[in-house]
Amino acid sequence: MQTTDLHAHLLAYDYQSDRVSDRMGLSRLSSLIRTARAEMPNCLLLDTGDLLQGNALGDLHATPGLAIHEATHPMITALNHLGYDAATPGNHDFDRGIAYLMRNLDQAAFPMLCANVARALGATPCADDTLLPPSTILSRRVKDRDGHWHILRIGLIGLLPPQIDIWDKPHLDGVLQTRDMVETARAHVPRLRDAGAHLVVILCHSGIVAEGGPGGSENAALALAALPGVDAILCGHQHERFPGPSFAGIAGVDIGAGTLHGTPAVMAGFWGSHLGVIDLTLTPRDDGWQVSGHHVSLRPICRQDRAGAPQRALVADDPAMVALARTAHDRTLAHIRRPVGHVSKAVHSFFALVADDPSIQLVAEAQRARVAELLHGTESAHLPLLSAVAPFKAGGPAGPDHFTNVPAGPLRVRNLADLYLFPNRLCAVQVTGAAVSDWLEHAAGQFNRITQGRQDQMLRDPAVPSYNFDVICGLRYVIDPSQPARFAPDGRLTNPEARRVRDITWNGQPVAPADRFIVATNSYRASGGGGFAAAVQMRPIALDGAAPYTTETILEVLANYVARCGLVIPITQPVWRFASSPGTSVLFDSAPAAVDTLHELTGLSIERAGTAPEGFARFRLHM
Repeated sequence: MQTTDLHAHLLAYDYQSDRVSDRMGLSRLSSLIRTARAEMPNCLLLDTGDLLQGNALGDLHATPGLAIHEATHPMITALNHLGYDAATPGNHDFDRGIAYLMRNLDQAAFPMLCANVARALGATPCADDTLLPPSTILSRRVKDRDGHWHILRIGLIGLLPPQIDIWDKPHLDGVLQTRDMVETARAHVPRLRDAGAHLVVILCHSGIVAEGGPGGSENAALALAALPGVDAILCGHQHERFPGPSFAGIAGVDIGAGTLHGTPAVMAGFWGSHLGVIDLTLTPRDDGWQVSGHHVSLRPICRQDRAGAPQRALVADDPAMVALARTAHDRTLAHIRRPVGHVSKAVHSFFALVADDPSIQLVAEAQRARVAELLHGTESAHLPLLSAVAPFKAGGPAGPDHFTNVPAGPLRVRNLADLYLFPNRLCAVQVTGAAVSDWLEHAAGQFNRITQGRQDQMLRDPAVPSYNFDVICGLRYVIDPSQPARFAPDGRLTNPEARRVRDITWNGQPVAPADRFIVATNSYRASGGGGFAAAVQMRPIALDGAAPYTTETILEVLANYVARCGLVIPITQPVWRFASSPGTSVLFDSAPAAVDTLHELTGLSIERAGTAPEGFARFRLHM
């Protein structure tokens, strides 16, 4: 059994909207786990990372000075209670630093494994001084169909994306190093076999993409599954479901059989949406056991009966889990309901991927104002100051409720988390005009290539996350999706002559390649996260003494900005627009509630175009 990408969703509760949600919660999965164990006593329960961070409950536990900061993490307590057999961390588990991570993992009553993150790299992966044990062999006494008992030795390896050295550079730089996942597993799988493992299962916080890219891939599950000696693979990171239609058509992937290169594999959604199950049939052979059959399935906690219908819960909360979480939950509710300021009108991200957006611009202004304070009196203070922000909540795999939607009135802590989702730190980088152009070009890879004169083309490329669509406030520019994308999603320059972004101006003047700017941004982007390391040349600027990163999170910056303002009056400044293309229309999906806000848009021709899968509303934009 697999869980993955729980992101601190212990209960079926959405802290940003402050209401129960049937789409999430380990407390719901607990009921499915109990049922599965009753069906099959020979079973393991494993997690593949992104466990500790991702909502207000996780953030509260990680914040110094709060009453529960030193207590056992509620997610670790829950996994101990459920009797997990092993787990591997994910990239976001490093977001609060190594000391915080290790303090929590040390309290796990099960092995935490990671083979490709090391304090020091050796001559081979097996010689690395790893942060956590790279692998383990679990010995389990199991009963066969004839009632006979056997000892089964299951080898487990933990892996995560090596890109954490970019994404969490403020925490990891000079402290930890990473290796390619495939290189690492290729060394450890035969070592486990030589140590007597009858089976080898890879726990990888990594997703499924077509093979053929460069080494060090962020999503390497397909290549890992092809390694000799691997019997099953547990995937994650992408917030997708496997087996599932999202991976149809990829060479080596069989969504009917649930295999990658013939190896059974599963990816159990996110936030506790599904329990992943791989059933392996084992037959004896001279040197142990052989996998002679398999069945892969996903068990959901909720279901949508028809397009446009709400999700319906399929299982109830496990009362024991609810009781276990009560103290942490109550403290989290008290925290998120604390008022910080007021906002004069509603702020949402329903149209953040097609138009200038007030939710983005509010965060951008908070970033800009704080960086201006920190740069005052420095040699960089004379340079034009811009601010880059992307929409974190813009639908996607998280569903039609995954949009920022802050009502007019009191701004509470939960509303600020709705505006900015991650614990990234405030940063500033110096860039040239040429780098600004490449920054915007890489962001514009969000869109499919559109054919002029055609109707109802899907606008977004679902493989590119919305958090890579940086909008750089302080500029004016035009995006033309009829042109090919200049960069691949990983930042590789694939079309050197291509330009989607044009007419870039600052203060009414065209931006020249040699112009210099300061851009307020976050630590993920300043470290090159999202493929920007390859695409954009940027130089971090010291804001906090000599350090290239501040200790302030964007959420803290936003909270201080709101508190100073008292009353926030959102104003949508013109920043970007799509190039005009008469006779051309595109389709995009947003929240059903977006229909009631169409009147707020000016200068755009957008209309309702029916319903879309997973409960989204579909809209048509005339270019």
